Amino acid sequence: MDTVLAVLPYIQVTLSILLIAAVLLQQSDAGVGGAFGGGDNFSAGFHTRRGFERILFISTIIIGILFTLSALVALIGNSVR
Repeated sequence: MDTVLAVLPYIQVTLSILLIAAVLLQQSDAGVGGAFGGGDNFSAGFHTRRGFERILFISTIIIGILFTLSALVALIGNSVR
């Protein structure tokens, strides 16, 4: 358990950098008008993701879950010690 807690900060930093990059790479079609309810029907945010956009979307969710789990492991590990 001590080995995992020693490596965990490096894992969290790596996951956080990957999560930031994945979020920033995602395309946003909603402009300022879409944020306030204006624009056409496509600005509502509902469209079919295909190809790289789908892979990026799913990987962002997976990286977010892994980051959350690593934070919980760090919390539990530090409270047990």
